[in-house]
Amino acid sequence: MKVAIVGASGTVGQEFMRVLDEQNFPVDELVLFGSARSAGRIFTFRGKDHVVKLMQHNDDFRDIDIAFVSMGRGPAREYAETITKYGCIMIDNSSAFRMDDDVPLVVPEVNGDDALNAPRRIIANPNCSTIILVVALKPLDNISHIKNVQVATYQAASGAEHGGQGTALPRP
Repeated sequence: MKVAIVGASGTVGQEFMRVLDEQNFPVDELVLFGSARSAGRIFTFRGKDHVVKLMQHNDDFRDIDIAFVSMGRGPAREYAETITKYGCIMIDNSSAFRMDDDVPLVVPEVNGDDALNAPRRIIANPNCSTIILVVALKPLDNISHIKNVQVATYQAASGAEHGGQGTALPRP
């Protein structure tokens, strides 16, 4: 299987590579994509070096089966047609397609079969808090239907230990 990771040099892109390797995902060929800032960087996957290609509107996805995408809402929408045009399945980690009726919102442990019906060849996933919550709630709902859940989440000011920007909280 030919697999792409879009946003390969970011924290999530690096985690994609780690999990694909850890789960022994059947990757025959890996192609990495990124921004102009990331293009040219080299990452090793299963003992082989891979150079990050510049993400562009071209035919780079012609022979790719699956693209794991983590590049933000705007770029995900901008490049979706480029990624899916030749049949590639785009698994998007951003919020770009989460509310689209024709894009399945999938957590494999909960509703994995929904991924089999992706008319736009795009599969979205919820945010990290929601994923953890629904994985825990699904077995309980199987026992007795859950009618209501009240949830509060507290998100970090920044991700991956990067400095927060404009996120200072008022002092008491």
